Amino acid sequence: MPKMKSHRGACKRFKATASGKIKRERMNGSHNLEHKNRKRTRRLHQSTLVDATMEKQIKRMILA
Repeated sequence: MPKMKSHRGACKRFKATASGKIKRERMNGSHNLEHKNRKRTRRLHQSTLVDATMEKQIKRMILA
């Protein structure tokens, strides 16, 4: 049986933290920023954690 390959698209979008949680970037923060207020654009450039319901699937994709 060959080795499992990691999902290259998921590896570019998600990172594992030292505690084992999965970090991601927020969507909608790259263009049309003149229509979004300043508070919203600041929040969109901060990273956040993946929801606990999706964590197991994403770990399987990036840590394979």
